[in-house]
Amino acid sequence: MKDILSEIIAHKRIEIEQQKQAVSLSQLQEQAAAMMQEAVGSGTSGTTPVRSMKRALANSSSGIIAEFKRRSPSKGWIKENAQAELIPPAYETAGASALSILTDEKFFGGTLRDIRTARPLVNIPILRKDFIIDKYQLLQARIVGADAVLLIAACLTPDECHTLTIQAHELGLEVLLEVHSTSELSYIYKETDMVGVNNRNLGSFVTNIENSFRIAEELKKAIAEIDFQTPPLLVSESGISHPETIRELRSAGFRGFLMGETFMRTDDPGSTLEELIHGI
Repeated sequence: MKDILSEIIAHKRIEIEQQKQAVSLSQLQEQAAAMMQEAVGSGTSGTTPVRSMKRALANSSSGIIAEFKRRSPSKGWIKENAQAELIPPAYETAGASALSILTDEKFFGGTLRDIRTARPLVNIPILRKDFIIDKYQLLQARIVGADAVLLIAACLTPDECHTLTIQAHELGLEVLLEVHSTSELSYIYKETDMVGVNNRNLGSFVTNIENSFRIAEELKKAIAEIDFQTPPLLVSESGISHPETIRELRSAGFRGFLMGETFMRTDDPGSTLEELIHGI
């Protein structure tokens, strides 16, 4: 079977280089620095997340991270004409704890404009979900208004992941580290804010919710061996569609639940989310 992740990363490297030709790294650094200085001027730290996704999930009774996604590489278009000015605010109204917004264009039909559009319309944290391999993408996330970024272990070496985590924190962004197997637990560092277990195989894009349950105990053991000031919050990603599954995952130690297709495939994603939360 074709390895979709390898194809995505190969294209991502080309895409980033093209973006750097249009807007240089130094230009983005200047924009981000200005934003952080403005934050300091308003009485907040430029390196402290304005909206903490980790705290929002910890304080939530549902822990739902509602995802805005138009398509996927394996299933094609899910909601081609989905509007970022409508669905994210509907998610917040329905009770989402945080938002995940896909910004990959070629494979997922997303764009950074989706975060820029949604940001002034919602008050909950926004996760930039993309295949992040370069500091350039962290700067983009900060500038468009994201509060957190996804770092996928399968896309990075442990050292690259650690470096990007530190750089994200310097920009006032939290990090959701995504793992798929126990072999990737070595990517967890004392700076890790959240650890997500993806139930979708990124090579084949086949989903199996049992992946979270299978990894849970080893994941908690790995975290217990690290001297955290505050342990990372655990998130289960993909393949979740029923309140009962969320209750079972909570019992296994998870506090965040990233869900997208369950909502996006319906006529009214916000109402579908509201019904699910009532079911929890």
